[in-house]
Amino acid sequence: MNSSLLDGLNPPQLEAVTLPDVSALILAGAGSGKTRVLTTRIAYLIQSRRVSPSGLLAVTFTNKAAREMLTRLSAMLPINTRGMWIGTFHGLCNRLLRAHHREAALPQSFQILDSSDQLSMVKRVMKSMNLDDEKFPPRQVQWFIANNKEHGLRASAVDTTDDFSRRMNEVYELYDQQCQREGVVDFAELLLRAFELLSRNEILREHYRARFHHILVDEFQDTNKLQYGWLRLLAGRDNFVFAVGDDDQSVYRFRGAEPGNMFGFDRDFPGARVIKLEQNYRSHGNILDAANALISHNRTRLGKNLWTAEGSGEQLRVYEAPSDLDEARYIVDEVRNLRAEGMRSTDIALLYRSNAQSRVLEHALFGAGLSYRVYGGLRFFERQEIKHALAYLRLIANPEDDGALLRVINFPTRGIGARSIESLQESATVHGTSLWQTACSNPPGGKAGASIGTFVRLIEGLRNSVTGLPLAEIVEAVVGGSTLKDHYQTERDGAERIENLDELVNAAATFNSEDLYDPAAPDGGAVDPNDPLAMLNAFLAHAALEAGEHQAGAGEDALQLMTVHSSKGLEFHAVFVSGMEEGLFPHENSLNEEDGLEEERRLMYVALTRARRRLYLTYAQSRMLHGQTRYHIRSRFFDEIPEQLLKRVNAVPQRSALGGMSSFGGFGRSSGGGGGNSLASSVAASASGWRVGQNVTHPKFGAGVIVNAEGRGADARVQVNFRDAGVKWLALEYAKLSAA
Repeated sequence: MNSSLLDGLNPPQLEAVTLPDVSALILAGAGSGKTRVLTTRIAYLIQSRRVSPSGLLAVTFTNKAAREMLTRLSAMLPINTRGMWIGTFHGLCNRLLRAHHREAALPQSFQILDSSDQLSMVKRVMKSMNLDDEKFPPRQVQWFIANNKEHGLRASAVDTTDDFSRRMNEVYELYDQQCQREGVVDFAELLLRAFELLSRNEILREHYRARFHHILVDEFQDTNKLQYGWLRLLAGRDNFVFAVGDDDQSVYRFRGAEPGNMFGFDRDFPGARVIKLEQNYRSHGNILDAANALISHNRTRLGKNLWTAEGSGEQLRVYEAPSDLDEARYIVDEVRNLRAEGMRSTDIALLYRSNAQSRVLEHALFGAGLSYRVYGGLRFFERQEIKHALAYLRLIANPEDDGALLRVINFPTRGIGARSIESLQESATVHGTSLWQTACSNPPGGKAGASIGTFVRLIEGLRNSVTGLPLAEIVEAVVGGSTLKDHYQTERDGAERIENLDELVNAAATFNSEDLYDPAAPDGGAVDPNDPLAMLNAFLAHAALEAGEHQAGAGEDALQLMTVHSSKGLEFHAVFVSGMEEGLFPHENSLNEEDGLEEERRLMYVALTRARRRLYLTYAQSRMLHGQTRYHIRSRFFDEIPEQLLKRVNAVPQRSALGGMSSFGGFGRSSGGGGGNSLASSVAASASGWRVGQNVTHPKFGAGVIVNAEGRGADARVQVNFRDAGVKWLALEYAKLSAA
């Protein structure tokens, strides 16, 4: 054993890394070194000869995390990490299905639909059913399909309770049939199809259980029901699951994440060890104390308390602005001060709860000449020109892919209009064939038919011309032969698009199929690098899986702007959390959801723990959102952070929601921590006679609490959170409210 492998680990980390062969739940707090523990555990298992590199499986939530883990392992051990089963849920399921495509009832060259391709498919199916897309919004139908798949439900198993859900379920059923005909799968289908494969095929299931004695999972709190079910299928009586996660950072319930997976771990894996990693290596003490105090208000948590050997550091700076414009100006001024102190812009993050808040911040930064980057922008494989090129490549690999054909049949323009495409689709439906087969054998007549014939000859010519060529030459030939470059040369901004197409060729030249498949795998999972079609399919799968991730771009030193959700997993020297107001953070929708406030508090916990040295919390008395000026009171989260940890930067006159001014002291707290909110007090003193926080009753909606107010005179209205009816805005002139 190389003892240096364990050097520098603190006692809980060392205990986790050197555990015997048992299942374990590692509660890893923010900044506690979870990636190091997970990677060192893998290296320890391999170095101590308790498992071979091919005998373990590790699941991450992003390709970036998987690459980082493989890089660290290469530095720790003298082994070739290529071919190890380390990747995302979607990547590993794709690999499993490629190896066993026949058993999974899929063509060997099946293609993966990204989110936009899936939406296009949904729209096509809905159009064939003559469904009104206003009554049945395609994105809602897309969510319906994905949500049911993530719960392991096929259309035949969905419990529909009304005509609306029944019709959506009909779309789901026809959508699945169309995907099967075309030989394509969406992201959720990768997981569901892999789960079904292992569920019904005992021989395969036992094969992988015997192979993967150790299963390691990162970000365990973000697993959904189907992902957890897949893991449990792989984990038999003799397998050991090493799950690393933080229930206090479970903020993706809207994506189907099930925090309850963590709470049921000891039930599903009896005798599992639980180890808490609580020493934080990122933030100063005051930041951690604030985060601990805040999250302690959540009832449903496993419990841990972050601490650091570093000093307490600075208090959290709190700024109260009269408006969102003033808030943005303050942030700009502070960014300049931080820059003057020597801090790089890239080490500063501006966080917000909603994307709608970024407009004012961007405007202020642009006006000040400060470079910034909005995290999660359009990624390479999502760009229009790349999607078009990939569609041509998908047709070369699989002509039955109707989605790919529809994207490029008239791009660049070749005289095939919408009516001609509709005729082609109608003929395909009548004959029960793919669009490609119809275009070859039953095209429309006239000029449109001739144009479709030209397109067919183009694709057949491309396919013949690339036969036997290496992957990069295939991509280069298709990019050139499709006339995409010729088209973009005529566009004003086409130079950048052409550069991106050249970069696609470079991506193909550097693509290594070993990153996805193990050449030594006994299960047929290998891709022969000398098989051009197999390499093309592997490259297309890689592109689809990469398109699903969001990350900031590289380049110049620039401020990082992002939602709090996007900031998870990142860290910065200085962090601004803007819009700390009731109804915004916590978001007003959380008041209507079961445990919604607890998830908002976890999200705030994530925001706080992104900061290493300096943390700013800002809020505004008034804010323009969705075309309306709204008046807010400060977030309740301020009341959950000890006063001694906060440094109030200013105290400005509070403007009443119904007009008029209140006294100074925006927090509304005395030095002893007492007192109420100044905006609430001003509303109480207004002519309306109502105040934020007051209990009221309504003849129709029942009992509720006033949570917000805006306007004045005849336009005055209040927002009430009703116990049974949810949150509603009511005009005071007409609402028959009475005090409870």
